[in-house]
Amino acid sequence: MPEKVTQEQVYSALRKCMDPEIPVNVVDLGLVYGIKVNEENNVDIEMTMTTRGCPLHDTLVSDVKRYVSKISGVGGVNVSIVWDPPWSIDKIEPSVRDQLGFGKPKLRFQVDYEKYKPLAKGKLINEKDGSLILKNEKDNGFMVNQAILDFWNSCDGTRTITELADHFSNKLALPRQQVEQEVVQLIQQLLESELLNPEH
Repeated sequence: MPEKVTQEQVYSALRKCMDPEIPVNVVDLGLVYGIKVNEENNVDIEMTMTTRGCPLHDTLVSDVKRYVSKISGVGGVNVSIVWDPPWSIDKIEPSVRDQLGFGKPKLRFQVDYEKYKPLAKGKLINEKDGSLILKNEKDNGFMVNQAILDFWNSCDGTRTITELADHFSNKLALPRQQVEQEVVQLIQQLLESELLNPEH
């Protein structure tokens, strides 16, 4: 009989799994609503996403499954995405929320959509398990997915935020306004993570 997998083990595996938009793990973000482990060590995870219908999130479910599957003796891993109750910033661990600066209306980086041309800095590390890590010049690593990597690579200092939003709106065939919000959020995250050159 294999050892019983515990909820604690699942939570600790999920603490290694970062949300693609906010570089914080899915547990501290309050995205995990419930974990059930049955007699056969099959794990059912009920979780939500920070935003609906975002192309960046396709990889989050596979990341969650990959980390939980590494637990010794674990059976199948099933992830259900639910939208009720909807996620809100209030669900983030308070200490993490303060650290992220949520609740402060002013963004740390005020960027001019028409003038600022983001330029990627840092380097990409391919981990053996298929994870993609971007490292900044201080050697801090941030786990990203292919969509964020494509975006980071497209920040080559030649396009403004408006032009990047146009480009990705066409590429992803998504509404321009939704893409612009995503682009601005990503630029904020990458600036915070010191993976872009700040505005000159």
